[in-house]
Amino acid sequence: MFDLIVKGGTLPDRTVADIGITGDRITAIGRLEGAEAGQVIDATGDLVSPPFVDPHFHLDATLSYGLPRINASGTLLEGIGLWGELKQIVTQEEMVARALDYCDWAASMGLLAIRSHVDTCDDSLKGVAAMLEVRDKVKGYIDLQLVAFPQDGFYRDPTARANTVRALDMGVDVVGGIPHFERTMADGAASVRELCEIAAERGLRVDMHCDESDDPLSRHIETLAYEAQRLGLQGRVAGSHLTSMHSMDNYYVSKLLPLMAEAGVAAIPNPLINIMLQGRHDTFPKRRGLTRVKEMQAQGITVGWGQDCVRDPWYSLGTADMLDVAFMGLHVAQMSSPDEMRRCFDMVTVENARILGLEGYGLHVGAVASLVVLDAGDPIEAVRLRAARLAVVSKGRVIARTPRGDAMLEISGRPGSVRRRHPVA
Repeated sequence: MFDLIVKGGTLPDRTVADIGITGDRITAIGRLEGAEAGQVIDATGDLVSPPFVDPHFHLDATLSYGLPRINASGTLLEGIGLWGELKQIVTQEEMVARALDYCDWAASMGLLAIRSHVDTCDDSLKGVAAMLEVRDKVKGYIDLQLVAFPQDGFYRDPTARANTVRALDMGVDVVGGIPHFERTMADGAASVRELCEIAAERGLRVDMHCDESDDPLSRHIETLAYEAQRLGLQGRVAGSHLTSMHSMDNYYVSKLLPLMAEAGVAAIPNPLINIMLQGRHDTFPKRRGLTRVKEMQAQGITVGWGQDCVRDPWYSLGTADMLDVAFMGLHVAQMSSPDEMRRCFDMVTVENARILGLEGYGLHVGAVASLVVLDAGDPIEAVRLRAARLAVVSKGRVIARTPRGDAMLEISGRPGSVRRRHPVA
């Protein structure tokens, strides 16, 4: 007898199967006619997916939009300045409360793994303490990785180095950085080198805000790739944003991408935020700032879409919906073929799980029993509709349900309801 059976769902590879769950693990996949279970979810005709994963977020700042005031210019730098003011007056309790509210949103959307950067440029480290508290509170249903992030520059801020090390000692999981925000290119390169050495000594992963700039000469990703290879960190390093690559010389990029692939460095573009913040100094043509997604994938580089911000000093919108992220990324990266659209779905599920190094992720016997039942027939339709999460299962428990998105019609001669699903060719 199973604790839960998800019956008749369509998996992302188009297989139709029942999924049997015992405890917090998937214990059977296939035809389970006649099997008994404590609970059954009928997923006939619906997509059953592994949970959504966000590889890049700022949970310490989330849901703080308008505090202490609105970002009038809409720029990255004004957002950093606003956060610098806010973190002086916000309390640990307020950060915990807002982060937990966001985690409620995430759980309802089937977003069950998040990597969040937490600011370490604060002698009190109240943000670090707050996010460690949140990590503990949500561990039963959301896997939360924390990145030690020296927001004001590892060298530029006089306390950042010591506080970043303190944060790692407190139990933060990943080493972060922001080399393009240092005072010189040389300091930026040196910060990448030292932070990677810290990660190698501690056996940790690395995830750096890297070249979040319209300046084509911001090339810290090259140093990050070099250090990943020098220190044996292949497969454990990610460069987030990489927006300067949008403006780089094509010949240089033709050299850079093979270096990234050779070093096993993943890339995390954040399409909603990148296209909102970049190109603010341009008139026309106006750059959109998204990195070279398809070109990196063609080189075998792992690329995953990140959310980055929701209702904070940098971004006024957002709902914790990774399908919104995939939908925007699909458009800006011009990933319009069927294979590319399916890949966009993978970029908010399995590719992001690979970047985070999640163990037991996926839909296979022995995997952690976390999954989402979507009101869609396949991954492309899920992205097109930003499909309702009919059921969210986390570690063997149903934690959220949402009704189908049918609309009622009152039009003579037409059906009484409409469902916007449509078969994919």
